[in-house]
Amino acid sequence: NSSLHNSHLAWGISFWSRFCKAAVIQVTITMAYVWRVASRTSLPVAAAFATSQLSNGNSRSSRCDSSPYLAPSVDASVPLIGTDATTAKQGAVKKAGFQSDAKGSFKDLFPLRQKFEPKFEYPLWDHNWDDQMPPSTGSDEEDRRRMRNIRKSGVTRHIILVRHGQYDETHKEDGLRTLTPLGRLQAERTGQRLAEMIKGSSDGKSKSCNVKVLRVSGMTRAIETADIISSYLPGVEYAKPDPILNEGRPCHHIPGGKVSEKTVKLTDENHPRIEEAFDKFFHRAEPPSDNDEDDSDETEKHEFEIIVCHANVIRYFMCRALQIPPEAWLRYCPFNCSLTYMTIRSTGSVSCRMVGDTGHLPYDATSFSQHQGFVW
Repeated sequence: NSSLHNSHLAWGISFWSRFCKAAVIQVTITMAYVWRVASRTSLPVAAAFATSQLSNGNSRSSRCDSSPYLAPSVDASVPLIGTDATTAKQGAVKKAGFQSDAKGSFKDLFPLRQKFEPKFEYPLWDHNWDDQMPPSTGSDEEDRRRMRNIRKSGVTRHIILVRHGQYDETHKEDGLRTLTPLGRLQAERTGQRLAEMIKGSSDGKSKSCNVKVLRVSGMTRAIETADIISSYLPGVEYAKPDPILNEGRPCHHIPGGKVSEKTVKLTDENHPRIEEAFDKFFHRAEPPSDNDEDDSDETEKHEFEIIVCHANVIRYFMCRALQIPPEAWLRYCPFNCSLTYMTIRSTGSVSCRMVGDTGHLPYDATSFSQHQGFVW
C-alpha cells in the first residue's frame, strides 16, 4: 500500500508539474502577444488583452459590424464628441503629416521625415481629422444626442475637383502653357455638364445642385479652363485665382525608386503649400445649433463648390480626404477635365462619389496630358 501510495503521489506531482509548466508557457505567450499589441497600438495593456481575446474568440460579429472597443450600448455609427473613443486607438503623432524631427530614411527610398504619418494607425478613421469636431459636453449620452442632431440638420459639403483641360506643354513659362483646341473643347463640355447639375432635371427627380463658388489655381491652364466653365454658370461666385492650389509634388509616391536630392528639395517646397490647401478647402460645415429647427429645404442642406486645379493636387486631396496613405497618389490617373467628386457630411464622414469621371466627354475628346484616348 505504501508503494502504491508513493506511486500515485509521484504521478500527481509529475502531472501538476507538467500542467504548471504548460500554464506558465501559455501565460508567457499570451502576455507577449498582449505586450506586442499594446506597443503597436498604444492601447493600455488591459485593452490590448481585451483585443486579443476578441480576435481569438468565437464571436460571430466582424470588425465591420461593430467596434470591439465600445460598449454594446454605444451606437458606433454616431461618434462620441471630442474623445479618443471615436477612433479606438490614439496614434503616436498629435497631427497627421510629415514629422520634421524623424531621423533616417524610409526603406532607403526617401527621408523618414518626409513620410506621411497618420494620427491613427491605418485603416482606423480619425473622426476629428479637420479639428472641427465639437467639444464634448462631458456626457456620452448628450454627446451622441448632439451628433445625431448634427447628422440630421447639418449641411453636407460637396467638392467637385476638376482637372484643367489639355494644354501646350512645349513651353516652360506658365504664361505660354495655354489650352490647346482640344483643351478648350473639354472645358466647354465640362461647363455644360456642371450647368446641367445646377439646373436639375425637368421632372424634378434629380434636384438642382446648390453651387456656391467656383475656385481656381493661379496657373494659366487652370484659369483658362475655369473662365470657360464660368461662362456656363451665371450667378455662381467666381473666386479670384488662388496660387495655393498650383501644381506641385505633394509628397513622395510608392511604388517608386530612391529619390534624388533635387526631389527631396522639391517635396520640401511643395508639400507644406498643398497640405495647407487641403486644410483650407476640406472640412465639415459649421454645425447647426441645438435650437435650429429642421424645416429647411433639402437643397439648402447641400452646398457645392467647384475647384479647378491640377492632377497631382487632386490625387493628393483624394488620398488625404479618404485617409489612405498619400504616398499612393500616383496610382490614380485623372484625365483632363475629369471630375473627382467628394462629399463631407456634417458629422465629418467623407465619401468619394466620382473618381476621374469623363462621362461628359466623347471618346475622341479624352486625354491625359498629351496622350489622347485610352491606348497609350
